[in-house]
Amino acid sequence: MAHINTPVPGAREFYPLNEPAIGTHQGGEHPDLFKPLEIKGLTFKNRIFVGFATRGVGAICMEATSVVPEGRISPEDAGLWKDSQIAPLKRIVEFSHAQGTKIGIQLAHAGRKASTYAPWRTKAAGPIMFTPRPPHLTQRSAPPQKEMTEQDMKYIEDAFVAATKRCKEIGFDFIEVHGAHGYLIHEFVSPISNTRTDQYGGPLLENRLERIREEWKDKPLFVRISATDWAEGPEKSEDGAWLQWGIEQSTLWVGKMLSLGVIDLLDVSSGGNWFKEKVGAVGRGNVGHGYLVPFSEAIKKAHPSLIVGAVGMISDPVITESYLKDGKADVVFLARELMRNPHWALAAAKTLGAKVKAANQYHRAW
Repeated sequence: MAHINTPVPGAREFYPLNEPAIGTHQGGEHPDLFKPLEIKGLTFKNRIFVGFATRGVGAICMEATSVVPEGRISPEDAGLWKDSQIAPLKRIVEFSHAQGTKIGIQLAHAGRKASTYAPWRTKAAGPIMFTPRPPHLTQRSAPPQKEMTEQDMKYIEDAFVAATKRCKEIGFDFIEVHGAHGYLIHEFVSPISNTRTDQYGGPLLENRLERIREEWKDKPLFVRISATDWAEGPEKSEDGAWLQWGIEQSTLWVGKMLSLGVIDLLDVSSGGNWFKEKVGAVGRGNVGHGYLVPFSEAIKKAHPSLIVGAVGMISDPVITESYLKDGKADVVFLARELMRNPHWALAAAKTLGAKVKAANQYHRAW
């Protein structure tokens, strides 16, 4: 059993070497969930994304990490706006790689939903928040919102690019740009929140992503979007004017991003931009296992070459495997389910009749 204690070469601390990597298929049935996926020369050992390094997932995506201090979603969020943040994040990446797991980071700016100090301390969410145009999208009193100028936009664009450069130095395997949940990018693409009439009215993210792609040429670039605002009424009026963000605009927008070569994987979520949203509204499915999968399915059908990720209360391995088998998605993103059951990937393999590599120190349990 001495081989179990072989160290990971080059690691700053002792970590047991796992070969093959934890979560790698080793025999039995071969479900799609445990088939490798290659993106821009990077091979993910399976298609279960987000989770814990030693529990067999194919990739981990770090929490939403702000590119500027005033863009944090909550006061204690991670940040990547200065060089001193490189070293601690590099230690996280090195640990993940020592466990044989790919790791990326989600770059974000919370826009009008940002909070840089706890509201109960000052009776306010934070200082003046950036937004495309101050809208009436919040249920109660909100902190002051500032309509962004061209100079403000350049400042934030530059911050995303600077954070991307730091990601290269840290050694992240991929970047996910957070364009969902009512944060700054979503605010710009949705007609509910962006009512500007100048050149910044409408979805312009594809142009901003070009700058990130230029800096991140050789590694996978993911984008998370909300496929719908879940607002009542149609996505567009009878005369063709867009009224809210929905699956039709999402599909068109993705096509533009593909034509520019700025996206390698689309992470399809929903909502967060309108306080009166009706999640799972009539005609759009019920809230339950995989309730957002119809959105990933629609985008995958429209753009078969794009790698698409599904989210939304995903927990049952058999049903989850069917999403991949039926071409509704290429990968699945789990978060809360992996908090409830960190061993989900290994347990799913067992349910599906597959044998996968467990951590050396736990292999007798599997």
